[in-house]
Amino acid sequence: MKSDRFKTLASNRKAYHEYFIEDTFEAGIVLTGTEIKSVRAGQVNLRDSYAVIDDGELWMMNAHIAAYRGGSYFNHEPRRQRKLLMHRREIDRLLGKVQEKGFTLIPLRVYLKDNRAKVELGLARGKKQYDKRATLREKESRREVERTMARYGRE
Repeated sequence: MKSDRFKTLASNRKAYHEYFIEDTFEAGIVLTGTEIKSVRAGQVNLRDSYAVIDDGELWMMNAHIAAYRGGSYFNHEPRRQRKLLMHRREIDRLLGKVQEKGFTLIPLRVYLKDNRAKVELGLARGKKQYDKRATLREKESRREVERTMARYGRE
């Protein structure tokens, strides 16, 4: 990714631990004036957030965008639901996938693309406890292999 075109402002690292990410999608976010200022300042938390399709519209729930410090009484509610923008056929395709057993939409990251706020949604299936342990074991073994390669690479 080009650094001048994409600027990641927040990511949901917990999502990769809690879910298997099957596919990713990009959506625009409808924000108010004080919200976009907070987003540009990086005051976004995606932990425990999710997306739902309600009446043919896509909504991001439970995402926290901090109140803007320079805002007045027009400041926004930090945890309000925010509309996400996608084409109708993409939303319909997502609705079909989400209705399958075990799938949900999880915001993975919020970023600026050509000066517009975007969210990357992941079509996710929940992990069981043993899946999480297996993922941690894989990660640890990969780290160990890299350490060993680095150690013998220097000699």
